[in-house]
Amino acid sequence: MGMRDVVSFLLDDEPGQGPRQVAAPRDSDGDLLDAYSHAVVSVAEAASPSVVNLSVRHAGRRRSGAGGTASGFVFTPDGFILTNSHVVHGAADIEVGLRDGRRASAELVGDDPDTDLAVVRISAPDLVPARLGDSERVRVGQLAIAIGNPFGFQCTVTAGVVSALGRSLRAKNGRLIDNVIQTDAALNPGNSGGPLANSRGEVIGVNTAVILPAQGICFATAINTAKFVAGRLLRDGRIRRGYIGVAGQNVPLARRLTRRHGLGLESGVLVASLEPDGAAHEAGLRQGDIIVAFDGRPVASVDDLHRLLTDERIGAALPATVLRGVQKLDFVIRPRGR
Repeated sequence: MGMRDVVSFLLDDEPGQGPRQVAAPRDSDGDLLDAYSHAVVSVAEAASPSVVNLSVRHAGRRRSGAGGTASGFVFTPDGFILTNSHVVHGAADIEVGLRDGRRASAELVGDDPDTDLAVVRISAPDLVPARLGDSERVRVGQLAIAIGNPFGFQCTVTAGVVSALGRSLRAKNGRLIDNVIQTDAALNPGNSGGPLANSRGEVIGVNTAVILPAQGICFATAINTAKFVAGRLLRDGRIRRGYIGVAGQNVPLARRLTRRHGLGLESGVLVASLEPDGAAHEAGLRQGDIIVAFDGRPVASVDDLHRLLTDERIGAALPATVLRGVQKLDFVIRPRGR
């Protein structure tokens, strides 16, 4: 798969083909497994070959989680790997360990601290890419399986459920990462960058953080965000994005409002908070508004808004439509560059 094909695939807004079916366990095991354990075993067998162990050296010292290790996963056959920005940012040397015992030196393609995502690349044959899902289809309560290398223990599998959607999480640089998946699948130091998968073995998130000393409160960056960011990193090596000074989360829209205002949407982006000197605040938006359109495009999710805040829109006067109570209001916002 060439670089252009990879970028085209990751930036494609159209859904791809349906997921391949995960192979069933051997017949001799059938009587020993209930439906839950069957699903976890199947996902572990399907996804684990894509998971890698990263050892990162920063200016003469080893770093990345406990024991100098962190996680990532191969997402293309030609060696591109997704992981966390905080794992590899500023790395002097990155080494990747594969499940079959092979080790390879990796180059940093690019990283984006604003979403805590990064792409590195290795040159190695016979790689097994993970299957990427659609985080827009994730539902609270569904099975969530995390695979990674906590404390250096390779390909550790933990299982739980999706606890909540649309969370915001503060990145290392202070920016809120929006549309984060919350799960109770146990994560520990070293899990950073590993995949969070659904019951079909599709990656729905990139594991990024835990809240200590709380138990069962863990977070993953949504895979749709990761697809967009990875595509831009592959194309440009960095992301320069527009910024309007809003922390948002996805919320469903009341049917009476969508009918009243003729909106072809079931959800929008709630303005959870505003930066006092941000572009959205200066335009007149308020906390509690729900953004439903930006630059003439419908906005059903935070991912939609992120896709529209591209570098070519920086400084442009762009229309934005919000719902405030039962009113539909229009504003003009000038995104700033970051």
